[in-house]
Formats: sequence, structure tokens, C-alpha cells
Amino acid sequence: MSAPSPWADAGLAAALLAVDPVGLGGLALRARHGPVRETWLAGFRSLLPEGTPQRRLPPRTDDERLLGGLDLVATLDAGRPVASRGLLAECDGGVVTLTMAERAERGLVARLTRALDTGEVRTERDGLSRVSPTRIAVLALDEGAEADERPPAALLDRLAFRIDLSAVTAREATSLPYNAQDVAIARAALPRETLPVEATEALVATAAAFGIGSARAALLALRTAQALRALLRLAPEEAAEIAARLVLAPRATQIPSEASEPEEAPPDPPDPGEEETESAEDTVSRLTDRVLEATEAAIPAGLLEALSADAKGGREGDLGRAGAERQAPDRGRPIGARPGRPGGGRRIDIVATLRAAAPWQRLRADGGPARVHLRAGDLRIRRFKRRSASATVFVVDASGSTAMARLAEAKGAVEILLAEAYVRRDLVALVAFRGDGADVLLPPTAAPALARRRLAELPGGGGTPLAAGIDAAAALARRLAERGTAPQLVLLTDGRANIDRRGHPGRPAATEDATASARAARAAGLQALVIDTGPRPRPEAAALAKALGGPYLALPRADAHRLSAAARAARAL
Repeated sequence: MSAPSPWADAGLAAALLAVDPVGLGGLALRARHGPVRETWLAGFRSLLPEGTPQRRLPPRTDDERLLGGLDLVATLDAGRPVASRGLLAECDGGVVTLTMAERAERGLVARLTRALDTGEVRTERDGLSRVSPTRIAVLALDEGAEADERPPAALLDRLAFRIDLSAVTAREATSLPYNAQDVAIARAALPRETLPVEATEALVATAAAFGIGSARAALLALRTAQALRALLRLAPEEAAEIAARLVLAPRATQIPSEASEPEEAPPDPPDPGEEETESAEDTVSRLTDRVLEATEAAIPAGLLEALSADAKGGREGDLGRAGAERQAPDRGRPIGARPGRPGGGRRIDIVATLRAAAPWQRLRADGGPARVHLRAGDLRIRRFKRRSASATVFVVDASGSTAMARLAEAKGAVEILLAEAYVRRDLVALVAFRGDGADVLLPPTAAPALARRRLAELPGGGGTPLAAGIDAAAALARRLAERGTAPQLVLLTDGRANIDRRGHPGRPAATEDATASARAARAAGLQALVIDTGPRPRPEAAALAKALGGPYLALPRADAHRLSAAARAARAL
């Protein structure tokens, strides 16, 4: 069975979501801003009943705008607390459009998912407690340019459809083949639509066969099948097939295994004149096979390979996010206010201070001139959060006959990371160890021109003072951490040390010193990745990774692109 075009599925998903927006949760639409996306959005909005609330939600909407809180102007005017409705409460029964969903903050996603799960919003702010009904559908606009940029999994799990229009051209994006009257008729018929038990069991079995662990997927597929019957008057079997294609196929994590079943004895021939009837078990099996075939045919090309890569290397959507966010008193992204006094770099939040004082103005009035009465407990200071810069410190084994190959690979990886770091002003450094010591060949820098000059000539050959290399890199990383930078060590070595800390040859003492240095780096809280560059994976390198408390990766034929990708992936672990 061949799947319809992406635009046809996008149009059908739009109509189904308009029929049952709250029951289906919403839709994730992957498309860059342009005529294709705008045509789809205009078509979807035309299908919604007149008067349906619709709100746009930026990816960094604060809690006050989202959930509501104290209405400062009304409170000051009335002399008593007056609550304001948040965006979610204003959109009860409607559609919230989350723009740039791939960049949505965790706090915002948590509040959206709670609203989708419970159908209400609880607000406790400035002494006010309020519960507002919030039955919403979320339209998540995914504008990611790369395959690893996508909305958070917690949000996608609660949305019925995942539509990708990236490959659809403007010529293909015609008007949607549905209208508001079709949707209105389907809405009226939806409460009467049901699905037989056999079709429900087939959807659940299909979800399990494709490795979909969330029970929400099967429930959303069931709601989709009911909406399909209301909209298109389909038979239950056909509705289940299309629902599986739309809801389950994009969530697949595996291809169903074809386990051989034991052969059974052929059934006894029926008695003459006796009419053959299909048992309920046979019906479920037959329908499950049909739904499985329809779902497998609709799985997007390359999806399972990408999911396999995610499982091995961590969630790709987190790669490249350098540095952790931390609170800062004076600058960064505002994240609200807290009680406190200004000073020492802390700044007063005038609006939050007035909000805290507003409910008490009538009690504090002294009969004098009209003015705002403040107390020390009303003072609020601003809070900020900013991302700390990151630094990747390559620690390269420059000893032996293959040293120059490893240095060339490290040089290429450094230049690749530098190109990415230049945009974020992140840092890259290079430490090489050989002979009886280690040298910082490239100090932490984000300047590509300087890096290329320093990387032009890289020495190699001699013994393997692994402990000296780890110590030099750890010292550099600690200095970076003291300046507020998040360092990461990437060791390229086969782990076979033969020079100890004092510069004396001897493999046992050198190995013991290297292990002690690795444990010290781990105790200092340094993040590290060990890349085994030997011709075959070595137990010494794996033991070194264990002592460092970091991941181990064997890349005997690594090139610059694989090394830089490994460094980015390690930051997500």
C-alpha cells in the first residue's frame, strides 16, 4: 500500500484536528516560513468554527502572560487583589499556536503538557489561587533547519499528528479539499461514532509491534479513527488503517519482527451445508495485519535509522547546546523576580514590587496625599539566567608512528568545531603530549584565524606521557571553569602509557599515574570523552574512560567530521 502525498495527509490532518481539536491534542507541523506553510495555516483556520479562540505563543512566554496573575492596574484602582486571565485560559476551547516549537523552553513545555493532560490551569501568585478551564489544542510550528532540531518529545507525545511539509513545493500546496461545512457536520456526528473492539485491539497491537511505548499513541489513533468515520463515513477497518498511518507511523521505533509461529494442524473440513463464519480472534488478526501493512508503508524514509542513531548517541536535538544555563544577578535572560533588597549587583524589579504592594494600599492609606505605600517586604529584585560559554579541550596522543595521522584528525576536528563555536563565541583548545611532557599547542580561542596559524605545525613522535597530558588538560579546564566557562575534555589515545609523571619510562608506573590523573580529573567534576584511536579497541583506553567517568568511543579510522560529531554528542550525555 502506498501512502498519499504529504500535502494530502496534511490536509486530512487539518480537517480531523478541526473536528476534534481537544480530543486529538494538536499537531506538529514541520515547515519553514513560506507560502506552503501559510497556505496550510490559512486552510486550517478556515475549517475552525467561527469564534474559536486562537492565540499565538512565542517560545519564551513568561508565566504571567501564560497563566495569568495579578492585574496591577485594576488592583491599584480597586484597592484589592484583582486577577488577570492568562493566555491559556483565554484560549479555552481553542487552538494555541506555538511558534518555533523546537526552541520552546522546558518550563513552557511543562505547563502546556499539564494543560493538555488535565484540561485546566492552576495559578497561585501574589496570594491569589485560581483554577481556570483550559481545554486546548496545540499547533506546534517546527521551523528547525536541521534534522536534529525538533520540538520536545514530551509535547510531541501529546499531539496526534506530525506533518512534515519540508519537501512540498508551492505548486503542490493547493487549497485544502475540505470546508467548514464538512467539519461542522462531522463535529455533530462525532459523539455518536464508535469503533469496534476488533479495530481498537488492532491499533493497540500495531503500536506495540512498531515499538511505540507510550499508551497515548494508541488512544490518539483511536480518537483519530472516530473522527475519520465522522468526517468521511469510512468503515471501521479503513478508518483504523488511515489512523495508524497518520498517528502511529511517525512514532515508529522499529520494524515489526517476523517471528515464525509453530505450524498448526490444518482445521477439519466443515460439514456439508454448514456456513463458514470468521471468529473474533481471526477478525482481529486479519485487521491487525492490514493496519500493520498500512503503517509500515507510511513510515518516513530514514526515520528508523535516525532513531537508532539517537539511541546510541543521545538525543540529537540536544547536540550543540554548549554550556549550561545558570542564574545571574545582573544580566542575561529575565526569569522573574524574588523578594530581596537591591545592591551588590542586584537590581530592583519595579513592576514586581508594585504588584506585591498593590493589594495592601487601602490598609496602608494614611489620609495624606495619594501615593503608593511601600514596605521592605514588598521589594522584589530581578532574576536573570544566562548560558555559560563552553570550551572543548582536545587532548591528543602525539607519540609513536601514527602520531601525525591522529594530529591531522584532531586538527580537522578543531577547525570544524571552531567554525561552529565562532557563532556562539565558544572556545576550542588543543593539548598534545609526547616525549616526557605535554604542551598546550592551542590556548582556548574562538578566533579561526589565530587557530589556523597555531595549528599549522604540530610536532609528533616519542613516548606516551599520558598522565602529563591529562594533568595539563585538567589544569587548563579548571582555569576555564573558574572564569565561568563549561569545559569538556576529549582524549584521543589508545590508552597505552609508557612515561610516568617524573618522565621515566616504564609501563606499569605510567599506567598507574595515568589512572590517578584520570580519577583526579573526575573528582574535580570535569566532563570527559575518551576516543580510542588504536587500530583495534584497547582495554587500556576503556579503563581510562572508566576512571574519568566519561563515555568511551572506539574510532580506529576516525576522520575530522566523526571526531567533531563525537565531541558534540558527548556534551549531551
